[in-house]
Amino acid sequence: MPPGYLVAAGAGAVHGEAVLIGHVLGTRAHVAELPVIAIGPVSVRPGRQRAGVGSALMHTMLGAADALGEPMAVLLGDPGYYRRFGFRLSSAYQITPPQAGWDPYLQVRELSGYRAGLRGTFGFAEPFDRV
Repeated sequence: MPPGYLVAAGAGAVHGEAVLIGHVLGTRAHVAELPVIAIGPVSVRPGRQRAGVGSALMHTMLGAADALGEPMAVLLGDPGYYRRFGFRLSSAYQITPPQAGWDPYLQVRELSGYRAGLRGTFGFAEPFDRV
C-alpha cells in the first residue's frame, strides 16, 4: 500500500431499522517497524450501554484481527475495563508509548501472530500524526 494511506476496518452494531448503536475502529499501527492493529475508539449509545454491545464489538474486532494473523492489538484506555478482553499494560511487553503521559493507558493483547520479542515504541499510522 502506498505511504500515507490509512487502513481502517470497523464494526457496527445496529438495532431495528438499522439504527447504529455502537461502533469500533481498527487501524494499522506499528511497534518499532512491525505492523500491529490499533483498536479504538469503541463507542456505544448511552441508552444501550451495559447491555453487552461494547463487548460484542470488541470480540468482533479481536476475532477478525486474530483470524488475519495480526501479532497484537494495542489500544489506549482504562485498564480496569479492557483487562476483561485480555489486555495488559504495554510495559509488560517492553512497548513504550510515543508520549510519556500514555503510560498508564497504553495496553496490549497478544494475538495468534504474536512472536516473543516484539517490543519497541508504539506508533499509530502516519495520518494520525496530522490530526
